[in-house]
Amino acid sequence: MQLTPEEILKKRWGYDTFKPLQKEAIEAALAGRDCLVVLPTGGGKSLCYQLPAAMGKGLVLVVSPLIALMDDQVAAAREAGIEADALHSNLKAAHRGAAWQRLAEGKTQLLYVSPERLLAGDILNDISGRLILAAVDEAHCVSHWGHEFRPEYRRLTEALDRFPKAARMALTATATPVVQNDIRAQLGLRSPEILIGHPDRPNLIYRAFPRRDQSKQVLEVVRRHPGEGGIVYAQTRKDVERLAAKLKEEGVSSAPYHAGLSAEDRRRAQDDFVNERLDVIVATIAFGMGIDRSNVRYVIHANTPRSVEHYQQESGRAGRDGLPAECALFFAASDLATHRYLAKKDAQLAPEREHAIERQLREIGRYAVSPLCRHRLLTEHFGAPYPAAGGNGENCCNCDVCLGETKGLPDDEALLTAKKVLSAAWRAEGRYGTGYVVNLLLGRVNDRMTANGHDQLKVFGLLKEAGEASIRSWIDQLVVQEFLEVTEDGEYPLLRITAAGRGLCNGRGTVRLGSPVPPKVKGKKKPKALKKAAAAFLEGDEELFEKLRALRREMADKAGIPPYVIFHDSVLIEMAASKPQTPDDLRVIKGIGEHKLEKYGQIFLDAIKERLLES
Repeated sequence: MQLTPEEILKKRWGYDTFKPLQKEAIEAALAGRDCLVVLPTGGGKSLCYQLPAAMGKGLVLVVSPLIALMDDQVAAAREAGIEADALHSNLKAAHRGAAWQRLAEGKTQLLYVSPERLLAGDILNDISGRLILAAVDEAHCVSHWGHEFRPEYRRLTEALDRFPKAARMALTATATPVVQNDIRAQLGLRSPEILIGHPDRPNLIYRAFPRRDQSKQVLEVVRRHPGEGGIVYAQTRKDVERLAAKLKEEGVSSAPYHAGLSAEDRRRAQDDFVNERLDVIVATIAFGMGIDRSNVRYVIHANTPRSVEHYQQESGRAGRDGLPAECALFFAASDLATHRYLAKKDAQLAPEREHAIERQLREIGRYAVSPLCRHRLLTEHFGAPYPAAGGNGENCCNCDVCLGETKGLPDDEALLTAKKVLSAAWRAEGRYGTGYVVNLLLGRVNDRMTANGHDQLKVFGLLKEAGEASIRSWIDQLVVQEFLEVTEDGEYPLLRITAAGRGLCNGRGTVRLGSPVPPKVKGKKKPKALKKAAAAFLEGDEELFEKLRALRREMADKAGIPPYVIFHDSVLIEMAASKPQTPDDLRVIKGIGEHKLEKYGQIFLDAIKERLLES
C-alpha cells in the first residue's frame, strides 16, 4: 500500500509535521502541477522535491548551480533512503560511471545536475519516460533583476520543453515580486501555484553598525562565539588575507577563501569548515553558495554586500538549524562605490542590469544605516508585512535597533545635524573628498584649508564636539539617503551635495540619522542558546552534547560526509537533554528517521549510556 506524504516524512526524515508550504509544494508536484516556491533559508526547500522522489513514482531531476554542494546533497538524500546521484564535472570517473549505470537501469530516484550539464543534452534520453518532476533550485539566477544572474538559466526551457508531462518546480530563498514574475516567465511555468513563505528569520539577530576598525569589530563578534562555526565576508582578497591572519594571530581556528587561492587550497578550506575541523572561514562572496553546514552560529559582513538579496542569502547561512545565530554588518559608503566601480568594469553590462545594480546598492545602503528594525526592513523589502500574521508589537527584540544598541536621533536633532554636514559640503563646492569635509567640520587647520580661506567659514569647526567617527557616519548616512553623492573626477572621489540635499537645507524633505558609534555588545552564554532547541537542556548537559558532537564528527570523517548529514545539532541537543535509553526513545526525537535509526541509533545510545555511567 502506498504511504502518504506524512507517513514518508516520519519514516524517512523523522518529522511529524511539515514546515509551512512544504506539503502544498509536494502535493502540486505529485499532481503534475507547476509551482514557484520561495522559502527562507532553513525553510526546508529540498524536502519539496526529495519527498516526491521518495514516493517511488518516477525520477526527480534537480537543476542546481551548486556543484560544490551536490555530493553533500546526494549523501543527505541517501541517508533518508533515497536512491540519489549527481552528474557534474568534478565527479571521479568511477563514480560517474556508476551513476550513469544506475540511471540507465532505472534505479535513480533523484538526480542532481548543473544547468550546463543538462543543456549538454546527453542525459535527456536516459531520463525520458521516467521524469515526473524537474526542480530548478536557486531559481533567482534566471532573473536579470536578481542578485546572481546566470545566462545559462535563461536556456533551461530548451531542455525542460522536452518533457511536457513533467511538473516544474522553481525554488529560491530570495525573490522580490519582480524577480518572482521573471522566474515564472523565464522558466515557462504553466499556471503555477505560487507558494511564497514569509521571509523573516526570527532566530537570527541582525546588527548593522558603521565600520571604524574592521579587524577589531570582526574580532569582537568572533569572541562572542568561542568554538562555534562562523563565516566572515570581506570585499577584496587583500581584506580576506588580512582578517584571516589577524584571527589566526588571536588564536582563532580560521582560513582564508578567495578566487586567488589554488583550487586545492579552496577545497581544503571548504572541506575543513563543512566537516567542523575549522571554526571560521574568511572569504569573498566566492564562498558560500555550496555550503550547507547547518550550525553556523554567526555571519559577519566586514564590508557591505552588493544588495539586500545578497545579504539575505549570505546572512541566511547562519542558523539553518533554527537555533539562535548572529548576523553583523559593518557599513561604509566607500563599499558601495567599490561595488559600482567593479560593476562598470564589465563592458558588456546591459543597461537594464546596470540600473538594477544601482537600485540594489541604494537599497542595501538604506538597510545598513536606517535606524529602523532590521527584521522589518528585510521582510518588507521582499514584499511581506512585518510582523507576520499572528505576530504583534513593533519591537522584534532581535536586532541592534530594537535592542537599543542603535538609536535614531530625534527628528529635530537629525535635521539640524544633517544641515550642518550638508552646509559644509556645499561650501566646499564639490571640489574635495570626504576627508576634507570632515576636517572642515572638525575645525582642523591645514595649509590647503588656509589657502582656500575655508578656515574662515561659519561651518569651520561646526561639529568639532561630535568627533570624526560621528561625522563620517553621518556623511555615509546622507550619501545613502541621496542628500550627498560621491563622484569620480580624475583619480579622486569628490563629495558633493545633491539637489535633494539643497532642498533639505531649504526646508524641503525629511531625514533620518542613527547613532554613529556602535556600542559594546555583550555575548551570551552558550547553554542559553542551546536551550532554545530543547526546553529541558541544562548547563550540565553541555558536556554530553560536546561528546556526541565529537562522536558525530569522528563517524562523519570515516564515512567521508559532513557531520550534519548524520544528525543536525538540534538532534544532538535533544539527545543530551532527554538522554534516551532505547531505540523507541530515539524515535520520538525529531529528525531521526528509520534509516538513520538503524544505521546510527545504537552507537549514540551506547555513547549516552557510557557518559551516564561516568557521571
